[in-house]
Amino acid sequence: MSEHNHGAELHQRRLMLTLTMTSGVLIAEVAGALITGSLALLVDAGHMLTDVSVLVASTITAVLMRRKPEGSRTWGWARLEVLTAAAGSLVLLMVGIYAVVESGMRLFGSTDDAIHDIRLLLIFGIIGLAANLVSMALLVSSSADNMNMRAAFLEVMNDALGSVAVVISAIVMLSTGWSGFDAVAGGVIALLMIPRALKLLHKAVRVLLEEAPEGLDLDQVRAHLEEGDHVIAVHDLHASTVSTGMPVLMAHIVVDPDLSMEEAAEVLHQLQQCLQKHFPVSVPHTTFQLEPLGYSDDAQEEVHA
Repeated sequence: MSEHNHGAELHQRRLMLTLTMTSGVLIAEVAGALITGSLALLVDAGHMLTDVSVLVASTITAVLMRRKPEGSRTWGWARLEVLTAAAGSLVLLMVGIYAVVESGMRLFGSTDDAIHDIRLLLIFGIIGLAANLVSMALLVSSSADNMNMRAAFLEVMNDALGSVAVVISAIVMLSTGWSGFDAVAGGVIALLMIPRALKLLHKAVRVLLEEAPEGLDLDQVRAHLEEGDHVIAVHDLHASTVSTGMPVLMAHIVVDPDLSMEEAAEVLHQLQQCLQKHFPVSVPHTTFQLEPLGYSDDAQEEVHA
């Protein structure tokens, strides 16, 4: 089994274990929120619902990403991880905004939303925190592998912070008797969600818009390529990211008109080595079109006018 397939299988196993635990805690927290009337626990349960949704999508993505490329999907299902991350971050963002609004209504509104059983709230918060810590331990070592695993880890980490807020809220209410702290905790959970959701969404959108890989300056790339032997100019330079760890680059290279086949092969080798070794972002997948000086393609000129 290749290292890539082994890593994908490991991701799949860890996601399935995390999904099983999160689903169980979700059921418990929904029941707890209904019994206690806690906003913090209700928001945390809503967050766990997004966790379950994202983890289901992430697990399906991890399974599909193990499939080999084919005629109709030349990159396989690699791009699916970006779509999953974007969808998960959008859901997380909406839950966070709702929680902020609900927190404000409970704090400054006239409705009576007293907590029915604070001790039971504390128990549910501890159960949720324990499950989240186990899930984080399962996912932390894979969180930097790709955007899909990063999205899953962020979901679980945010939920762990939410569980901490629930526990603190219950302890404060037991100590002071002020039930309004539950709404404060719900708002804090939301404020922890929103920036992380925005950050992940921004990364996903960069990939979907096919922006240049972060850390790769195309002006520097162009200048460096034009310093190569027999290279006169570089145009139609494009770079994007298919999925995490899969940057791609293509360019038209204007070369000396009397270049031999051997020299052309050496130019291609130099260009490929340059993109793999000379920049902060290594680009192993490159496509170069060599054009002799004076070559003109009317169709290309019309497209890139």
